[in-house]
Order: sequence, then C-alpha cells, then structure tokens
Amino acid sequence: MLYEIEFPLAELGAEAVESTLLELGAIAITLEDEADQPVFEPAPGEVRLWSRTRVRAMFDESRDVLEALAALGRALGAPLTAGARVRAVDEHGWERAWTRHFGPMRFGRRLWVCPTDAEAPASAGAVTVRLDPGLAFGTGSHPTTALCLQVLDSLELEGRTVIDYGSGSGILAIAALKLGAARAVAIDIDPQALTATRANAARNGLAGRIETHAPPVHLEPADVVLANILAGPLVELAPRLSAACRPGGALVLSGLLRSQAYEVKAAYAGAFDIVSLVHREDWCCIHGRRNRA
Repeated sequence: MLYEIEFPLAELGAEAVESTLLELGAIAITLEDEADQPVFEPAPGEVRLWSRTRVRAMFDESRDVLEALAALGRALGAPLTAGARVRAVDEHGWERAWTRHFGPMRFGRRLWVCPTDAEAPASAGAVTVRLDPGLAFGTGSHPTTALCLQVLDSLELEGRTVIDYGSGSGILAIAALKLGAARAVAIDIDPQALTATRANAARNGLAGRIETHAPPVHLEPADVVLANILAGPLVELAPRLSAACRPGGALVLSGLLRSQAYEVKAAYAGAFDIVSLVHREDWCCIHGRRNRA
C-alpha cells in the first residue's frame, strides 16, 4: 500500500520542500496547478510554478505516514500540516495508471513504442522500443515526440552517434539505438529524467550504449543531434547544438509551435540546410542537414 500527503505549496520554496520530502523517504513528488493557470515558456534552467500550487508526495508502507507528516510540519512549519490531506493509494493502480492512454504506437514504417507489459507488434520488420516513462516526459503520445520519432525512422542511423539534448524518458535516444545507431549521449537538467533514461535503456538491453549527463557537458560532435525542448531554448542553444553536429549530420528539432518555426529556423540557417518541416496539430519538427562550410 502507498500513502499520499497533499498540501498547498503556498509561500514555501519548491526546492526546499522537495529536498525535505526526499529526506523523509518520499518515493514520488508531484507539483500541480490548483487554479488552471498557464505557465509560459521558461528560460533554460528556469523552473516556473503557478501562483497556487499543490504538492503531492508519495510514501510506501515502510514509512509511518503520520510521523512523516509531523516531521514535515517541524521542518516546514505547522501551518503546512493544518492544510494537508493524507490518503491511501492502491499501489498497482498508481504504478500503472499512466498506461491507461498508452498502448503500442507506430511511427514511420517500422518503429513502434510499447508499454513494457504490452504484446510485441505483429508487423513484419517491427523495431520495438519498450518504455516506462516513470517520472519523466516522453511516451510518443505528444505530437512533438511523435514527429521526432517519425523523422528518426526515416534516417539512415546504422553505426551513427547520437546526441539527445533534453532526453526526458530517453525515448528518442533509445529509438535511435534500436534503429541502428551505435552510441547515444542523453542530456537533461532533471535528475529524474536521467534516471528514467538509464532505466529505459536497460529495459531495452542498451545500457552499455548510452551515456547520461546533466549540463554543462562537453559534447563531442555526433552524426545526429536531437532536441525536443522549447522554442526559446532551441534558439538560445543554436551555437552549442550546431557545433555538436558533424558536417553532413542530421539535426532534429521539436517542441515548437508552427508559429515559432521561422524564428528557430533562422537561428540555425547559417549552419544547416533545412531538409523538411513536418507538422502535427499546432506543433512542428525541423529536420536539417549540417552544411560542410
């Protein structure tokens, strides 16, 4: 059985709350919007929260949840406990809830992404990525990820090296390896994303072919550079990502709206020829080839 403590973040610092919860043995921490308030695009490394944010912290049965709540009050202030709620959560239901809207999905001609416990696709020549995103973004269900996977399936990846900047669950790096790439480097500012990437790589038998790093990190030029993040960071990172791509190499950028494509393309125009611009709903993905100048 799992137990959840829920309370308003109020004026508390998110990092201090997260650190305290982890010290008390929390196995998962979620921050949620309490008032349907949009959060606009942050700068690289910036974390923006809502003005009314709720915290949900999960504990397993090895931790006395009432004692944890009391310790939380001592560390962060008694008013916190006055507004907190404690409830039991079915363990199986919590662990697998993310799969309710996640079944086997096909991208391009042969690439499939499947939950870890789903049957393998019967399609001839199918290349299957087994995925449990854990606490990190990326299953392929979002249009930006789907567009990147679609482009990846069209590339010649045999023996290539890959950089996945903003790896999330590691889905893009792992898909590239499954499609024939020799080695991948996954980079993310979120430690939970790097943990999920390593776990998913191991689940797919690729643990020895993928490196994980938090920025800043020196990047040896690779044959393929992937970045599914946001338009602002893509523009800001243009010199770094351009330098990380070998002459003749492929660049795949996503996480941007159609209306942002011109600005992002302009940031990379001096170093890349644009091969294609693909769309899904309001989102788009840029595929470029590094020029040899």
